[in-house]
Amino acid sequence: MTQSAKDVAEKSAKAMWSQDHATAWFGMQIDHVDEGSATLSMTVEKHHTNGHGSCHGGVIFALADSAFAFACNSRNQTTVAQHNSITYVAPGKEGDRLIAKAREVSLTGRSGIYDVTVTTESGTVIAEFRGGSRTIPGTVYEDT
Repeated sequence: MTQSAKDVAEKSAKAMWSQDHATAWFGMQIDHVDEGSATLSMTVEKHHTNGHGSCHGGVIFALADSAFAFACNSRNQTTVAQHNSITYVAPGKEGDRLIAKAREVSLTGRSGIYDVTVTTESGTVIAEFRGGSRTIPGTVYEDT
């Protein structure tokens, strides 16, 4: 029986989540996955804030990077980050629910480009992230 792309993405996410201790440690959750896309979210807690009282840029980057990872591994092919960058647009504040929506822009051979927009629940853009991926040998889960 052939699995749908959504089924493969969900199985890939489940397998990755079981080994991704950093994403869970930050307090992130997976809200949605599909082929080439993923949405993760988290609430900014006191321990996520910096000396200005706003969400630390590294935490925002980690959220975007995790959404990127789940999106680019959604085909059950082991895929890693090759390069990425982020532009911070507005500060996240303690109590904000941050949402990172990753989408595939291009996939050619073993190389992919993904854009991730991080917003608050009300839609305020916090950051824009672009990641380049590279598929390497292996699968995310064993297909049984």
